[in-house]
Amino acid sequence: MPQNSINKHINVQNFAIGNPFIELIEVSSTNNYAIDAIQANLAVHGTTFFAHSQTSGRGQRGKKWITEPCNNIILSSIIDTSSLTLSQQFAFSVAFALGCSDFFSTYAGDETSIKWPNDIYWRDRKAAGLLIENTIRGHQWLWSVVGIGININQTVFDPSLKNPVSLKQITGKTFNPVSLAKELCTFLNIRYEELMRGQNDFHLEIYNQRIFKKNEKVRLKKENVIFECTIKGVNQYGELLVEGIHQESFSFGEVEWIL
Repeated sequence: MPQNSINKHINVQNFAIGNPFIELIEVSSTNNYAIDAIQANLAVHGTTFFAHSQTSGRGQRGKKWITEPCNNIILSSIIDTSSLTLSQQFAFSVAFALGCSDFFSTYAGDETSIKWPNDIYWRDRKAAGLLIENTIRGHQWLWSVVGIGININQTVFDPSLKNPVSLKQITGKTFNPVSLAKELCTFLNIRYEELMRGQNDFHLEIYNQRIFKKNEKVRLKKENVIFECTIKGVNQYGELLVEGIHQESFSFGEVEWIL
């Protein structure tokens, strides 16, 4: 495991998400750093690695997460999933998407939404993304690494990014990314504890209330075909529910958004 971490304060009595909270000056990827900790048998539930700079961040479906140093939230949390079943993977994703949405809407307001499966949007612009990677042995789900990137103070973005937005652009204010990251961990922990208490249906209901473009026509692409449909929600299996075409649901990875 890399040794360039600072500010290590471990309280063995409290394994909430964000405790310990470990700041890293620079890493290639916080998710890789957390996975290295798991593979080295150093994993502790709740451990969160926050990077001031990330050189090779990763997003969903092999995409890069490009972010300006020292201006944003870049973190990964190690989560003990040994008491969860593999069938709860989408419920797990929902819980953490809700935690991010709870946090972001506190500052950005009720125009915050969740773009299926777990991107955070403000209006039609992307504010945050999650990358969840799991450690599975046989049929046992041992650990999950939840990587989160949130645009905080950045105002100039890489031209390859289609529609980014930051909290500073929305509010006009400059924030302390470390302080906000610790606050985010509190929101994540609340939703995680609700998940552990079996509140999956409650979470899915809220998730569907916040779903991006609900009851609106959108364009999706499957293979080489672009089509219009109306977003209706997401079911307990993580499938996107739509109206207006012959196929009424899609699995993650089966379609992509055309925005």
